[in-house]
Amino acid sequence: MDPLFNKIFKNGSKTYYYSSFFFPPKVKEDVFILYSFVRLADDYVDTIPQKKEEFYKFKDQYLQSLKEMKTGNPVIDSFRELMKRKEFNPEWIDSFLASMESDLYINSYETMERLRQYLHGSAEVVGLMMAKILKLPPESYKSAEHLGRAMQFVNFIRDIDEDLRLGRNYFPRTDLKEFNLKSLNPEDVAENPTGYASFIRKQLNVFYSWQKAAEEVFKYIPKRYLIPIKTASEMYKWTARVIYDNPFVVYERKVKPSIPRIVATVGKNMALR
Repeated sequence: MDPLFNKIFKNGSKTYYYSSFFFPPKVKEDVFILYSFVRLADDYVDTIPQKKEEFYKFKDQYLQSLKEMKTGNPVIDSFRELMKRKEFNPEWIDSFLASMESDLYINSYETMERLRQYLHGSAEVVGLMMAKILKLPPESYKSAEHLGRAMQFVNFIRDIDEDLRLGRNYFPRTDLKEFNLKSLNPEDVAENPTGYASFIRKQLNVFYSWQKAAEEVFKYIPKRYLIPIKTASEMYKWTARVIYDNPFVVYERKVKPSIPRIVATVGKNMALR
């Protein structure tokens, strides 16, 4: 495994990282390349201050790679090779980069419909690229989109406090109004704790509905690939349960499964296999 991709992946997501170790070697390498590409782009727009120049350079290098030119960026060059080999739809990457770019100038969404457009580029297309890496049939693609979207939505809920520091709210403003919340800032939440708790549980119920649809993809995944996918999925459901039980925990800490919990879940899934 390339040390650079290993470092980017490990620093980005412990859940995905430790789960992905149980893919066969070649699939694992492709997954690490994909994650490194999306992680780098995301990191440029999720820092304080945002690294706009670095993001646009990254985007330009990707566009350069489409002209069969080496960019000198090992993440982009490796991703371009993966994209060609696995026949990713170029529109997926365009959508992904458009969503990342929108994080530079859009900080809230009025409706779920508008948020869904963002989620398509930021998460659903990643699910589609994973489906291509795993050679899943086209009839699995809708469920793969649901899985990517569901996982991203839990991240939004888990990262409320972090996103506030970036000046962002990823939840429909119509939902905030429904529960009489001025914002998700701690002082506004403190004025309406009951409304806030109901708001969070509504968002989690959206996640559960998407997750249920996502799990249809499991029947298409070969057993040798299912263990890491199912493990990551169960860790996101664990995160959702913790927050459902205490919606205010997101202001206290970043809810993440421990490495022992991830490994134990892998062991359980291997035993079920």
